[in-house]
Amino acid sequence: MLVYEGKAKKLYDLGNGTARLVFKDEVTAFNGARREVVSGKGVLSAKTSSRLFEILEDNGIPTHYICYEGGASVRVRLAKVIPLEVIVRNYAYGSMLKRMPLLKKLARLSKPIVELHFKSDEAGDPLILPEDAIEAKIIDWSVWDEIKSLALKANSVLTNLFEKKGLKLIDFKIEVGWVDSRLVVIDEISGDTIRVIDEKGEHLDKELFRKGASGKQLLEAYKRLQTIVGEPERVCSDASLQS
Repeated sequence: MLVYEGKAKKLYDLGNGTARLVFKDEVTAFNGARREVVSGKGVLSAKTSSRLFEILEDNGIPTHYICYEGGASVRVRLAKVIPLEVIVRNYAYGSMLKRMPLLKKLARLSKPIVELHFKSDEAGDPLILPEDAIEAKIIDWSVWDEIKSLALKANSVLTNLFEKKGLKLIDFKIEVGWVDSRLVVIDEISGDTIRVIDEKGEHLDKELFRKGASGKQLLEAYKRLQTIVGEPERVCSDASLQS
């Protein structure tokens, strides 16, 4: 049963606390103002996200991921979503430069910065303070501490992974939720939600599309990213689906 459809994915409830996450071939930018169907993007995003979730879990970071189903589909645990987007920044870029123009583009930050955004298409996913989320009773201080710790641990793992491949992790977005009273990373980690550049400063992510690249050019970048990350190792089988 379809329970949610967003710009990039569909979520189907499979019962028993599990769900199928299906990645679309559609790519959007500027809150949907630019939109294009790019055949093959969904498969690449599903593979990239699956492998990155596997790597996080191998490093002790809990996620909703179960296994890669094949194609553009991923098996996950249903989570109670916290309506926040968590962004971790390692370099000055994007909206950070707009709100603090004294920073130099792509300057490495003295330490990673964890941002909170209220997840709302109508409001434009605004940047908020932890205090805002706490006053709105979305989270409390202890949960904020847990979110921040989870985000920084994920950042450490992903930064090390990409640096070994000669890439810089500029920033990335994750979402979090509750699975059996445990805070876990949910949604996806793919070219749609991270910014990664190579030694030439070329993006392997959706920033290319935001800057005017064609869907074909974006697909080539996503292929590079997926090849670097590797193939999913936890491919679904009857045994794994029962676990």
